[in-house]
Amino acid sequence: MGSQVKHVLVVASKTANSDRLMKEIEARAATGGCLFTLLIPDARDREKADRTLQVVLPLMRQAAGTPVKGLVDGPDPFESVQRAVQEGSFDEIVVSTLPRRVSQWLRRDLITRVEGLGLPVTPVIPKVVRDPTQHLGLGGTPGPG
Repeated sequence: MGSQVKHVLVVASKTANSDRLMKEIEARAATGGCLFTLLIPDARDREKADRTLQVVLPLMRQAAGTPVKGLVDGPDPFESVQRAVQEGSFDEIVVSTLPRRVSQWLRRDLITRVEGLGLPVTPVIPKVVRDPTQHLGLGGTPGPG
C-alpha cells in the first residue's frame, strides 16, 4: 500500500468491544497505514454511547496501534453512516452487528444500504457479545446493533 493512508469507518454499538471486531482492526492495522474512526450510530441514549466510547476507544487504539477517533450519532443508523461518509474521507466501512436473530440493523438491511454508499463494506458478526459498559456496573440490554 506504500505511504497511502487508508481511512476506515468502524460502525458498531453493542459489538464494539467484541474479539472478532478487534481482530478485524488488528488485521487491517498489520497491513500498515490505517486510521480508524468508530461510529456509534442509532444512539438512543447519548450518555450510554459516550460511556461505550470511553470503554471501547482504548481497546481499539491498542488493536490499531494508532489513535482512534470516536463519533456518536442517531437516531437512524443508515443516516448516521451516510452523514459520517459525507463529512469524512473514508476508504472503507466495517459494520459490526449482532447476530441475525437479534440484530435490528440486519432486519433493517443496514449492510446492503451502506454498500449503496459506494465504499467497500465488511460485515463483522461476532459470536459472543459483551456489553461494553458492563464492567462499569452500568448494565445494558440488547439494542440496535
